[in-house]
Amino acid sequence: MENPVVSVSELLRSVRDTLERRFPLLWVRGELSNLQRAASGHCYFTLKDGNAQVDCVMFRSRLAALDWEPRDGMQVEARALVTLYEPRGRFQLTVEGLRQAGAGPLYERFLRLKEKLGREGLFDAALKRALPPHPRAIGVLTSLGAAALRDVLTTLARRNPAVAVIVYPVPVQGTGAALRIAAMLARAGERAECDVLLLVRGGGSIEDLWQFNEEAVARAIRACPVPVVVGVGHETDFTIADFAADQRAATPTAAAELAAPARAELLGRVAECARCVSREMRRRLEYAAQAADGWARRLVHPAERLRSYLGLVGQLSARLAFGLSQHLKASQSRLAGMQAALRTLGPQAVLERGYSITRDARGEVLRDAARAQEGETVHTTLARGRLESEVKKRDNS
Repeated sequence: MENPVVSVSELLRSVRDTLERRFPLLWVRGELSNLQRAASGHCYFTLKDGNAQVDCVMFRSRLAALDWEPRDGMQVEARALVTLYEPRGRFQLTVEGLRQAGAGPLYERFLRLKEKLGREGLFDAALKRALPPHPRAIGVLTSLGAAALRDVLTTLARRNPAVAVIVYPVPVQGTGAALRIAAMLARAGERAECDVLLLVRGGGSIEDLWQFNEEAVARAIRACPVPVVVGVGHETDFTIADFAADQRAATPTAAAELAAPARAELLGRVAECARCVSREMRRRLEYAAQAADGWARRLVHPAERLRSYLGLVGQLSARLAFGLSQHLKASQSRLAGMQAALRTLGPQAVLERGYSITRDARGEVLRDAARAQEGETVHTTLARGRLESEVKKRDNS
């Protein structure tokens, strides 16, 4: 039989289905390269080792679940589905999850502890304390040989040299460091000589930073009576201590900047407050002077005030008399007009113009000749005198 002919779409769909059935979700280790974020929020990158590379896509919903920032050159482990992108006929991996290589067990441990403490409410926002706006003393918990300590001291001295700094030396790496950090936090809280504490350490691998992922440190931070700022590693590093802290800083330097108000800013605010106080004092003095002038103007001798009142009463009396006179004149004028109108429109005036009023025997005014009966006696009123006549003939036209 002749081999069937298939379309390109059918072929690629068959290959895709075969790949996805043959390779279920699996972990693939490699180096991130050509990392690109599309406007849609999806992430495209290459996963490679010394001998090969493969295109990968990680969709926005999966990328949002990461609590660290992927970067080119990082060694990672991708939980991926082997598939084929049919529109381009391109073999690729659809990445469902991503973790830093070598940190798989540690990362799983990190997630379990984070979930446990989160369920207890240890990370609740309601527990977070505000940092003091004007601390008198700042405590720094870190190793004496750490570069982070130098960065923090330099930043504090630059921002506000007037703030006292107390260093609580403690190892921040190695076996047992977590318990010692927890003990030092408790000691600093008991001494109560600082208004805020900085728990800091420079960058490193997940193993280097692991002491800050121990439960003892998280509980010690929350139990400390003094607000705690945690600045561990770089901006993309997150530890359990970050979630437990009253405030998380991206770096040790950022932690120092959060805790210490800048001296220049404080001086500027003091100067502005001084200007505001000066303006307010000057304004109040001016208002008081104006009020005093007003009171002085109102201080009139009683006799003068009485004369003023008498003069005012005289003016009001004159205005009242004038008003009454004008009102009387206007009323008289209106009355004369009404009388003239009555004279003009009254019945007598009409009779004077040659008209007459004729009534029947019942005294009703005749307006229609048809109402008068022949032989009926009618009465006519003239301008002067009355006539009594008998109807001889009617014309109803």
